[in-house]
Amino acid sequence: MHDPSNAPTRKRATSLAHDLVEALRQQILLGQFRPGDKLPSEPTIVREHGVSRTVVREAISKLQASGLVETRHGIGTFVLERESQLGLRLSLDTAASVRGILELRMGLEVQAVALAAVRRSDDQLQRMRQALDDYQASLANNDSCVEEDKRFHQLIAEATGNTYFTEIMQHLGDTMIPRTRVKGDERGDADFARLGYLANQEHEAILNAIRKQDPDAARAAMVLHLTNSRDRFSGG
Repeated sequence: MHDPSNAPTRKRATSLAHDLVEALRQQILLGQFRPGDKLPSEPTIVREHGVSRTVVREAISKLQASGLVETRHGIGTFVLERESQLGLRLSLDTAASVRGILELRMGLEVQAVALAAVRRSDDQLQRMRQALDDYQASLANNDSCVEEDKRFHQLIAEATGNTYFTEIMQHLGDTMIPRTRVKGDERGDADFARLGYLANQEHEAILNAIRKQDPDAARAAMVLHLTNSRDRFSGG
């Protein structure tokens, strides 16, 4: 016989499992857990997220159903290699392909940054700040800052609260950063460094608008950044 007194408990457990699924999904999509990585143990997840073992098991089951992880009995749960779910073949082989990717990003990220400005948390803002600090440190050392650049844009997608933005940005991967066309032995070139500093000044304007929770300013800053990126790296 149905016991209505248990309904609130079940509803809360389902909500907690959903929140845990989203938290783990974001970590996977942002590359904090990479394909082949083992997820933390069940007791660790229980402790870190303050949920029950039942909630953890339900969340892992949902991640398995979505094809993000697999559980190997007696060993643990591992992140799976994700095949393209979009059917897109992306490359940066030509100036035309760079322009195409940047036009795609213009449509995607201008909306994403406006949502991020409204919805971002203080923790997400802090992680964006750290990404740009790491970017600046890499530039100062004449190192590639592609990973930091990519992380900043992916964090904006995460801050929308819409996992579809995150998944598309994750799918774009390194192709979202035109500087991946630059060969490694050119990274110390003064022009490359100058372009990197210009890009990060634009990143700072984006971050400032997100910090102020001003979606219009965030849109404008992203449009300027992507337009300038197109001019800098596509030969246009």
